[in-house]
Amino acid sequence: MAVENIHNKKLERLGFSYERGGVHTARTMMLAELRALLSFVDAADAAKADYLEAIQTANCLGKRSGKTRTLTFRHLVDLYALDPRLLVFRALRFFWKRDVDGQPLLAALCAYSRDPLLRATAPFVLGFQEGATVTREAIEEFIDAQEPGRFSKATLKSTAQNINSSWTQAGHLVGRVRKVRTCAVATPGSVSFALLLGYVSGLRGESLLKSDFTRMLDCPFEKTIELAEDASRRGWISLKRVGQVVEVLFPNLITAQEMEWLREQN
Repeated sequence: MAVENIHNKKLERLGFSYERGGVHTARTMMLAELRALLSFVDAADAAKADYLEAIQTANCLGKRSGKTRTLTFRHLVDLYALDPRLLVFRALRFFWKRDVDGQPLLAALCAYSRDPLLRATAPFVLGFQEGATVTREAIEEFIDAQEPGRFSKATLKSTAQNINSSWTQAGHLVGRVRKVRTCAVATPGSVSFALLLGYVSGLRGESLLKSDFTRMLDCPFEKTIELAEDASRRGWISLKRVGQVVEVLFPNLITAQEMEWLREQN
């Protein structure tokens, strides 16, 4: 456990989060708000303070009160960091403009790396066959089974609703009331982001294409390779594949300082 804690601490320098709380007790992954915010604050190198000003002063998300704006900013920071000094958010912004179709999965991957409740429910939701119904009650039972009695019945219900909504926003579920498992739509950008998250977590070679992050893509192995090759042709990542040997690098995204941290980590 101590080794895992050290590993997690190192990943926190890159923007991962292992806090016990999580936004999903109060909100969903807030895809609409993230889209509006990143459209309003257009500069990729904008500082965290610029996002605060956009929400608080310019009220770019149209919130009614100062308190709601403050809370919204806090939730979005918890989910996405909103800090270009952190690799996870910097990479999200890099792919966000370049791959508009990939935005739902890009947001979900970022939130997955930062929100413990979304992360905890991933194996459960992704384990359903396409076409299966995923009920709120099933999510409630799953969450409660992780830490029995941690949440009150009311919190459990709203958390399960929020989690279901996030998986719907990401493209893994469909339907307003009755949620049905469907296939998310992977894109070159979302595949690249998933590979990056796996890479900084310590994975290399073919295991990068079979990680918890690439599992979020609902994408068969060969299709994942195809999309990664497409991203490589666009110059977003660098992919070399000779037979079973795969090498993926991220020269546009990982700074020299971060590479130093990764070398220490490994």
